[in-house]
Amino acid sequence: MRKDKGNFRSILIMFVISILMVLVWGANAQAQKSRAAINAGAVVTQQPLYTDYKGVRLGMTAEEVKTKLGNPTFMDKELGYFVFSETEAVQIVYDAAGKVKTISIDYQNGTGAPAPRAVVGAELETRENGSLYKVVYYENQGLWVSYSRTTGPVIIVTITIQKM
Repeated sequence: MRKDKGNFRSILIMFVISILMVLVWGANAQAQKSRAAINAGAVVTQQPLYTDYKGVRLGMTAEEVKTKLGNPTFMDKELGYFVFSETEAVQIVYDAAGKVKTISIDYQNGTGAPAPRAVVGAELETRENGSLYKVVYYENQGLWVSYSRTTGPVIIVTITIQKM
């Protein structure tokens, strides 16, 4: 009888330990779900790394752009085109209200272009034709930023900042 009591006691202890382990595991799982639910509800505001070109930002007027960049090489109601050197030019596109909606900078042979990480914060994706590209959307800011590098005899790096 004493031996049966010892086995029963061992089984009872194992059972209690198992129940405690299940309860602890369940509480831990519930806590993780609660943290995940809290984190899912939180809105993380990601800030763009690259938001302007020589002080020109989305939403500026043509006069404000002219103050920052000088007189454009070509200008009409919707587009201002500025050439700064043989290797650097920028196109500024205006919306119907006359505000900047797109800034597109071209660097021939990549000369003077910032590093991709400084613009899009990540490595570029390689396309089938060998060109490199990455776009990052900042929906909370209402804009996107892209970095593109062509292939071929004349390599062009284009950085674009545009309203959605």
